[in-house]
Amino acid sequence: MSSKIKVGIVFGGRSAEHQVSLQSANSIINAIDRTRYEPVLIGITKNGEWLLNESTACLLNSDNPETIELNNADGQSVTLIAGQNRGEVMPTGSGATMSRIDVLFPVLHGPYGEDGSIQGLAKLANIPCVGSGIIGSALGMDKDFAKRLLKLAGLSVADYVMVRNGELSDALIDQIEQRLGYPAFVKPANMGSSIGVSKINNRDELIAAVLLAAKHDRKVLVEEAISGREIECAVLGNDEPHASICGEIASHHGFYDYTSKYINAEGAELIIPASLSAQQQQRIQQVALQAFMALDCRGLSRVDVFLTPEDDIVVNEINTIPGFTKISMYPKLWEHSGISYSDLIDQLIQLAIDDFSA
Repeated sequence: MSSKIKVGIVFGGRSAEHQVSLQSANSIINAIDRTRYEPVLIGITKNGEWLLNESTACLLNSDNPETIELNNADGQSVTLIAGQNRGEVMPTGSGATMSRIDVLFPVLHGPYGEDGSIQGLAKLANIPCVGSGIIGSALGMDKDFAKRLLKLAGLSVADYVMVRNGELSDALIDQIEQRLGYPAFVKPANMGSSIGVSKINNRDELIAAVLLAAKHDRKVLVEEAISGREIECAVLGNDEPHASICGEIASHHGFYDYTSKYINAEGAELIIPASLSAQQQQRIQQVALQAFMALDCRGLSRVDVFLTPEDDIVVNEINTIPGFTKISMYPKLWEHSGISYSDLIDQLIQLAIDDFSA
């Protein structure tokens, strides 16, 4: 009997970040230590079907971020259930055996994966799960509630106005213009990877941007533009988390959009380490840890902040399942902090197991 830990890597999913998830999963699948872990690959289609896949054929066009896709024809349809001791994936058809899972590693960005959904399923199935639990994931995903709690924790966040169900009245537009001015940013409350995000400079652009963002979520944030450097810090741990060195995003597209993050590596420059004084880096690391704890995060998160010309630190957002692609900031920050990609995967798995056993 194999003594390897069976790691259920779950990727794809129903959100608009489906393709991003495939890229992250591809990197993890290639880097996980096969001497210690046995990957159980579970791809979720855009329609929500769970497929148990073979590692050699689970992804098509895996080397191309623009055309990578889940190999739907390769996988066997399964469901996740609670086993006697640990969770199992059970084929929905007859005649096939169940596969045990010792720990779940969700690589599902955005809704249905980063919002507490998969974390709740893992809890019901009695499986350790990499990353934050239900509450931390849900809070980190919803930018509205995250901002409220971060403010309660004494952290600075950008001012914003909420637009629900994409409904903009003249009075609400007037309020936005008087309170926030232009330029401003419009973004879905529950989405990541800069999907549905727009920078706006006038009323017409505001209306169009809200309609775009409303395609992804019923809550839309219109947020003030913060003048400052975009600094990111990675956090790793459970009860005693620690922060990586800081990195800086120098975008060539106006802001750090989807293309810069996942398609065109030349779209933005990732400066690691960021050019900061020792005091500035220490302050940003402390803010990152405060944000992580304020939202009850576990395992991992990437905290994005603005460092203003006045040397103030404004929290932009927290990502509880940050990108894990070869050009993603989270693993790069840890690599420059002394933890290799493979070792990072190992630590995340062990943190999940430790948290489950506590």
